[in-house]
Amino acid sequence: MSTNLTAPVDQSPQHHKPKTPRAKLSYPKVLLIVSGSLILLSLLRVITGATNLTESGQYTAALNAAVPIGLAGLGGLWAERSGVINIGLEGMMMLGAFSAGAVGWQHGPWAAAAAGILGGALGGLLHAVVTVTFGVDHIISGVAINIMALGLTQFLAKLWFGADGSAAAAAGGNDKQSPPMPDMPTFTVPGLSHWLSAVEQHHWFLVSDVAGIAGSLVTNVSWLTVATAVVFVLTFFVLWRSPFGLRLRSCGEGPIAAESLGVNVYRYKYAAVVVSGALAGLGGAFLAIYVHIYQDGQTGGRGYIGLATMIFGNWRPGGVAMGAGLFGFMDALQLRGGGPTVHALLLLLAVLLVGLALWKLRGGQRIQAAISLAAAALLAVWYATTDTVPLEIVGVAPYIATLLVLSLAAQRLRPPKAIGKIYRRGQGK
Repeated sequence: MSTNLTAPVDQSPQHHKPKTPRAKLSYPKVLLIVSGSLILLSLLRVITGATNLTESGQYTAALNAAVPIGLAGLGGLWAERSGVINIGLEGMMMLGAFSAGAVGWQHGPWAAAAAGILGGALGGLLHAVVTVTFGVDHIISGVAINIMALGLTQFLAKLWFGADGSAAAAAGGNDKQSPPMPDMPTFTVPGLSHWLSAVEQHHWFLVSDVAGIAGSLVTNVSWLTVATAVVFVLTFFVLWRSPFGLRLRSCGEGPIAAESLGVNVYRYKYAAVVVSGALAGLGGAFLAIYVHIYQDGQTGGRGYIGLATMIFGNWRPGGVAMGAGLFGFMDALQLRGGGPTVHALLLLLAVLLVGLALWKLRGGQRIQAAISLAAAALLAVWYATTDTVPLEIVGVAPYIATLLVLSLAAQRLRPPKAIGKIYRRGQGK
């Protein structure tokens, strides 16, 4: 009598089909993408005459618009890598902006930045207590923090800035804004800045465009912008190159397994969410410092856009930076260039959609390719039959760009496995 100890094996093809590995962005590929983007922008400037596309002023404004978005996105990344969803980024930015305005008019911009970090961190601490300790749903807690922050900042603004006879009111404050604060110091690289500006004025193909973009990085750059760049680099090394970061990310992937290895999951979640709030608060402080005052409604939904850039960036610092840069570029473009410049982007978008259609067709996705081609044709007709874009569309162009990018990036997203799940200590036993 023979016994078959071998389990039956399914011989169907799907069980033997190897998974196609995802192509990673190597440095040569990144350089190729950047070079191609610069050439496309330069061609677009020559064809359409929209010089704002590569002017140094455009990229200076884009950089300033991208910083608070990037800080909010980075804050979301810290929280969600530990498994905590942070919808409350908008409220933490409000707390940071208000704290900066309350301190900055008396003690200067650096004290304002520190106050913004503290204000946002307190919001993050509250979110951590509610979600980590008490196990409240993360979305409900985040929405509650946004509502609370809005009411609290409006109440305190009336109490501190607009009170009759107060020092703040005498210095220019009122119910809706703080007194003005001094300028944040900036730096300019002498010699190089002037030379790049001179090259830009010649409007040479590609050369002047590169000079305009590079000029924005060495002319009147806020030291707070430099600090933000340092924070992005530090985040990468802390979360991906240190034991602390490995443990923190393990809390977002498998908290029960992390606990079994001796990781204090509560402690790491608390640390991540407090840092998340601090970064969002710094983003709010940047808004107040940039315009020298705190104003009611100053964040303008940037916390939510920061959350979108984090998703677009696939929960990675580099991706967050790219998403924030894209939104900052579009935001600055609609403010500086208006309808004619946004109109020129219709042609660029049509070209990109044609490229997307060819890529989809190569992968056998005919329906998506047909949709992309149809959209490209509509945009080309729109560009050819008009000279500008209505102001209503210009105003929402940054948000439209964010939605388009998110829709294109949706298929490659990979969030942490335990994100949003309520964790209780010892639940794996």
